[in-house]
Amino acid sequence: MAPAEAYRSGERQNPFAKPLRWLGAALGLLILGAVTTSAQQTPPQPHQAPPQQQAAPKPANIDRNGVLMLIRSTLLALDHANRTGNYTVLRDLGAPGFQVNTAAKLAEIFAKQRGDKLDLSGVAVIDPQLSLLPQIEPNGLLHMAGFFPSVPSQVNFELMFAPVEGQWRVFGVSLSVGQSAPVAPTAPEAVPSKAVVSQKQPAPAKPGVPAK
Repeated sequence: MAPAEAYRSGERQNPFAKPLRWLGAALGLLILGAVTTSAQQTPPQPHQAPPQQQAAPKPANIDRNGVLMLIRSTLLALDHANRTGNYTVLRDLGAPGFQVNTAAKLAEIFAKQRGDKLDLSGVAVIDPQLSLLPQIEPNGLLHMAGFFPSVPSQVNFELMFAPVEGQWRVFGVSLSVGQSAPVAPTAPEAVPSKAVVSQKQPAPAKPGVPAK
């Protein structure tokens, strides 16, 4: 066999040629498999739930007389406490959430109204006008607001009640005094006017009548 033919024959019979090609193919499959596995293991994006809508208040099932009793009894109890300086009864009438305030704390809260000698006795005979009709808040509290029109000032109130053993008991009280009647503007100062003197002209003489 010639050397050249022996070289070509040896090239055809190289025992390492096919294993090398198989090794390259196997590495390609391993790389492809690694890429595929990585894609499958990518965690999906978390699904964001839509924000929950806040529950809206609903009208309270309470008649007009019941509303008047709650408003008047609460404000008259506050008026009595302001007059006497003793807030124990007002505190005892409240719900447990209101009773976390001590009588001394309530006296501190309403100190300005007590110092101003705010008179709330008129709420016993004046009908309130509601700016917020009684409604049940999402937390279960009865909520209402309005004012007592009076002269020269009106009493604005906002009240919240909590259900306790089948009864509405005061949970929160907010009170303020505002102007109810329009205030007349200050009259401008009168500008002094110049006196006008009227000079009376003498009446003309009547013509004489000739004698006959």
